[in-house]
Amino acid sequence: MSLQLSNSLFFARKESHFRCFSHVSASLDTGVRRVTSAKIASTCFEETKERIADLIHKAELSVSTYDTAWVAMVPSPNSSQEPCFPDCLSWLLQNQCCDGSWACPHHHPLLKKDVLCSTLACVLALKKWGVGEEKINRGVHFIEHNFASAMEKCQISPMGFDIIFPAMLDYARDLLLNLRLEPTMLNDLIYKRGLELKRNQNHSAEREAYLAYVAEGMGKLQDLGSVMKHQRRNGSLFNSPSTTAAAFIAFPNSRCLTYLRSALKKFGSAVPAVYPLDIYLQLCTVDNLERLGISRYFQKEIQGVLDETYRCWLQGNEEIFMDAPTCALAFRVLRKNGYNVTSDPITKLLEECFSSSFCGNIKDINTTLGLYRASEFILYPDERDLEKQNLMLKNLLEQELSSDFIHSSQLGRNIDAEVKHALEYPFYADLDRIVNRRNIEHYNFDNTRILKTSYCSPNFGNKDFLFLSVKDYNECQAIHREELRELERWVIENRLDELRFARQKCAYCYFSAAATLFAPELSNARMSWAKNGVLTTVVDDFFDLGGSVEELKNLIQLVELWDVDVSTECSSQNVQIIFSALKCTICDIGDKGSKLQERSITNHIIDIWLDLLYSMMKETEWARDKYIPTMDEYISNAYVSFALGPIVLPALYLVGPKLSEEMVHHSEYHNLYKLMSTCGRLLNDIRGCERELKEGKLNAIPLYIINNGGEITKEAAASEMKSLIETHRRELLRLVLEGKNSVLPKSCKELFWHMSKVLHLFYSKDDGFTSQDLIKVVKAVIYEPIVLK
Repeated sequence: MSLQLSNSLFFARKESHFRCFSHVSASLDTGVRRVTSAKIASTCFEETKERIADLIHKAELSVSTYDTAWVAMVPSPNSSQEPCFPDCLSWLLQNQCCDGSWACPHHHPLLKKDVLCSTLACVLALKKWGVGEEKINRGVHFIEHNFASAMEKCQISPMGFDIIFPAMLDYARDLLLNLRLEPTMLNDLIYKRGLELKRNQNHSAEREAYLAYVAEGMGKLQDLGSVMKHQRRNGSLFNSPSTTAAAFIAFPNSRCLTYLRSALKKFGSAVPAVYPLDIYLQLCTVDNLERLGISRYFQKEIQGVLDETYRCWLQGNEEIFMDAPTCALAFRVLRKNGYNVTSDPITKLLEECFSSSFCGNIKDINTTLGLYRASEFILYPDERDLEKQNLMLKNLLEQELSSDFIHSSQLGRNIDAEVKHALEYPFYADLDRIVNRRNIEHYNFDNTRILKTSYCSPNFGNKDFLFLSVKDYNECQAIHREELRELERWVIENRLDELRFARQKCAYCYFSAAATLFAPELSNARMSWAKNGVLTTVVDDFFDLGGSVEELKNLIQLVELWDVDVSTECSSQNVQIIFSALKCTICDIGDKGSKLQERSITNHIIDIWLDLLYSMMKETEWARDKYIPTMDEYISNAYVSFALGPIVLPALYLVGPKLSEEMVHHSEYHNLYKLMSTCGRLLNDIRGCERELKEGKLNAIPLYIINNGGEITKEAAASEMKSLIETHRRELLRLVLEGKNSVLPKSCKELFWHMSKVLHLFYSKDDGFTSQDLIKVVKAVIYEPIVLK
């Protein structure tokens, strides 16, 4: 982890970075000098990738003047009259701002309390050692003229401000510093401190931890045992240089000193607000890249971060397990990427959080949201505690939203909107490209976080992330638009538009592919997915509305025979159009897949289609004979008739890895398919129950009621189906993320999860392709480029 002055908000090659950014913006906006701009854009793109790759390997933090001042106050263990760290004093003398403060350059206007606290700490450090009188006077002048900010409610209060700032004013009087402050406001501050201390006198573990964390504000009220019980293996208290320094001043301790020396050995003459923070910063970078849709450019670097984080997880590293945000992020990112991490540490942490108003040095809406997102990744049936905590966190977030004020430790973040979206669309119903666009459009440039003082890091966010993600999104979208035009031409060429009974859902079918399989190199997989999506819709409508029993049988026979003369063997024009489109498309996909797989796959795709046709025919016969199947009979047929097989299974051959005959006939392959399809079928049946009952179709809800003797309500049956969906979805995700004993390559298994997310989104509100919200996101993903402003 490297330390930077916080005015370097983007921390790397600042001038060339902005020049690079503005060139691309101009080329996107005007299209002038296309050839030159393309070369510049390409160079800029590669340079941006290099900077991000460098950032992944390291962690950068801004200097904390507040923490450096407290470290500067530490006396030498050999003489209480001498500073232990004179270089810190020198740093303070050299880094006062022109207005007399010790503020972060270009600090946020709502951080005046933070500036007051930092400035007062620096003045105290200089006064304690009798150096920099002129600097002290300027600092005092700044404090006096800005003292009113300490009582402004609109200003953001750093953690512990009401305890620490008044205590430092007391210390200033002890040092004979003449601060001319407005008496009423000063008394109000002292009164607030008294109330805060009284509120924390309940002797609970969490309150004890909180008071230990704000040790520099406790003075003679500190208790040795209560404070030092929170000392960590590295000698620090809460990985906070200021807390550790204050604890050492009150209770000299060699391990505290070892920690402070190690921090200064790493950073030089100034320290950050938190150390170490490498794991969290690197995980934030990885999470940023994944949420912006550009992680595929940095797979090697990300793999290194994840492997190291997993090693630390297995070792029980305190940097992870003693900090709520880090633990939540590590659990979510590791589990999401297939690492075998137990939920025990996160459930234990959550238990402590729910019994505590102080957890991991910070308790705010960002931490709660991070914990909620982590608690969503439930994979195993025995993770009941995590499931309960997920519901509790959901309720807590809903309560936070309904309150008048939401405290956030991150400036510039539209946390209300993030929480609302997280509650409305869980991760299993949020498609990758929708997530990417939302995160790009609401990108937070302010990488400032707040604990007892503010601190910044480019790992939290910077313009490189935004530039690369916008360029990638728009370039992929341009490819997607052209592919959609190709798909529309294919519909006309195959005369599918002439089938009046069939729904025309070309854009939606393509959207479901583009929103999940968005990388340019996955073009063949997208087109296979989309074309088969269109064809399954046509065939479904043919069985439901457009075809007679004779025509349906004829279609099945043609697929079984395959090499037939369509001019003589088709019983109708509709059958001829459908079979011809099927054959042409299957052969095309088969040829492309066979080249990639280096073996013939066409027969397997034909078999996949025949399975679908047979299952649809069975439902037709059940309807004709008025046969009521058992629930097991229904599900065993309905998951196939839901028609996801032809969409997903052929696409597996086109995403890259080789799939052997053994793989596609393995139980894992079939289980993934069945779990995905069963989820889809039950989601459809819940949403479409009323409509399908009116149309006389089979549906899981009434069948479940009938199979239970009619003794349960429709609501109870729907609840049971939702429970089944949840069980199947979690099992599906577990199989997709399974690495050690898996047969199928992960990139192939992910297609099953992608389709599951599509289904959960499509059926989140309405029955399939009818929601206006869905129309908006289709336009956003395929038609509307992101414009840099």
